[in-house]
Amino acid sequence: MKKQISFSGRGQRADIGTTTIYRILPNRYADAVGPFVFLDHIASQNYRSLNNDSVGAHPHRGIATLSYIINGEDEHVDSAGNHARVSSGGIQWMKAGNGIIHDENLTNDPKTGSQLIHGFQFWINLPSEIKKERPEYLAIQNSEVPQKALPENRGWIKVIAGSYEELHSVIPDYSEQFLYHFHLEAGKQFTVTVDAEIEVAAFLPTQNATLNDTEFDAGDIAEFDRREGTIEMYNNSEVATDIILFGGERYNEPIVAKGPFVMNSELEIALAYKDFHAGKYGAMSERLVK
Repeated sequence: MKKQISFSGRGQRADIGTTTIYRILPNRYADAVGPFVFLDHIASQNYRSLNNDSVGAHPHRGIATLSYIINGEDEHVDSAGNHARVSSGGIQWMKAGNGIIHDENLTNDPKTGSQLIHGFQFWINLPSEIKKERPEYLAIQNSEVPQKALPENRGWIKVIAGSYEELHSVIPDYSEQFLYHFHLEAGKQFTVTVDAEIEVAAFLPTQNATLNDTEFDAGDIAEFDRREGTIEMYNNSEVATDIILFGGERYNEPIVAKGPFVMNSELEIALAYKDFHAGKYGAMSERLVK
């Protein structure tokens, strides 16, 4: 049985300077999808037309940040001493845990010569016990991301987080989670089955697609019901399309989000700010050159 669509919508503009960004999650319908409490879509754009804007160094606590770069090169630096770059197709993952300061900067990819930048940043909410742990960091290059072709030349799947069949991401799972990038060729269809009680949403970053018999436009997000069922993805256009499918088990602890912190109570939010201003998140030994 095909899953029913529980809501659909579009993101709100949340630009940083001249960089076009759409805030997809949270939205008016949902504060979270599984463990994912935040999604910004850095829309595909030409790097030459930008002013190399950045949010600058800032703190996090209680979440893991996941930046997935479709096009471009993303540089990361943080107060735990981590500093790395990933290029097109790569992932920056950082468990903020009990507190860290970081900065990222997305530029064009010198390895491909393309001037396009395009990517996503997700925040993954952590269980309360994991929020107390020390920060961790992973830089995952495109060649290290599990990927395989879909049958009958339908396209391919990349497993950014979680598992799909024999593919397993190196990103830690603190609860059931998945983040898949499907690439469907023109006129092709593919179906996935989702267990009961699992929250799941699809986002279309580049082209239109039909999801369970409903056509959606580029930029749309659609969340599905929690009954066991299938999601049929159909690309009825004349060019290939991309579909980001993500979700997991429902987060059952309280969620309190303020600024860059996601905790389980107002008191924990207050302590997060207090510890940050007291210098307990460390200091940046390196700065990104903008």
